[in-house]
Amino acid sequence: MKVFIVSIIIIILISVIPNYAVSQRSIDSAITVPLFTSSFMTQFPGGDMAKRYGTNTNIGGSFMLKLKSNFIFELNANYIFGSKLRGDATHLFDSIETSNGEVINEYGEFAKLRTFERGYFIGARLGKVFSVCKKNPNSGILFMLGGGLLQHKIRIENDGNNVPQIKGDYKKGYDKMSYGFSSTEFIGYMFFSKSQLLNFYAGLEFYQGFTKSGRSYDYSLMKKDTQSRLDLLTSIKVGWVIPIYRRMPDEYYYY
Repeated sequence: MKVFIVSIIIIILISVIPNYAVSQRSIDSAITVPLFTSSFMTQFPGGDMAKRYGTNTNIGGSFMLKLKSNFIFELNANYIFGSKLRGDATHLFDSIETSNGEVINEYGEFAKLRTFERGYFIGARLGKVFSVCKKNPNSGILFMLGGGLLQHKIRIENDGNNVPQIKGDYKKGYDKMSYGFSSTEFIGYMFFSKSQLLNFYAGLEFYQGFTKSGRSYDYSLMKKDTQSRLDLLTSIKVGWVIPIYRRMPDEYYYY
């Protein structure tokens, strides 16, 4: 998480340094241009994911290559985090709790346990910008399709790390980690400004994850979880786009 935040800060600093990278070229139409992006999403779960988690937050980054034809290839990674748990995620420690719902630590005290949603997606996508304005042929409706690896689990925090039942590898038997292939789609709008200071995209993003348990044993079930899952996410997404070029010539956007 810390590495991701530092990477985003570095990208932002690079984007505002007045003299960097690549010299401008004389062009009169759309060109092939590399792009870096950072994004923020609010995600609403569906399917099996909605049985375990509530609304979550997602931050991410990507590298895009935009071609002259307005086709876009993207490599992206996103970090999922949330604190709204439901269903079986609220009964993780039933087998080790006392009659009043407490877990006892190694000192005979009530343990302080906290649980959160954590996850990530890593994948690739192909899309295209459909221009709607002749004066700005690189902006328009953006549609993308792709796929990748979706993983999510329950993060368990124990103040003092003093509960033997959830130390080390034992913790993995409680975290409900699931993973698998996920298809993904995005539809929205991408905008490039002449100044290159206001480049963004916004829209709806969807995920369909075909996942399964990644653990050999689930202590809350007292057996291995063999269920196949369909994890759905509907996302409201906004992203900041940073072209390699600091400023494109006027001809890039105007005839």
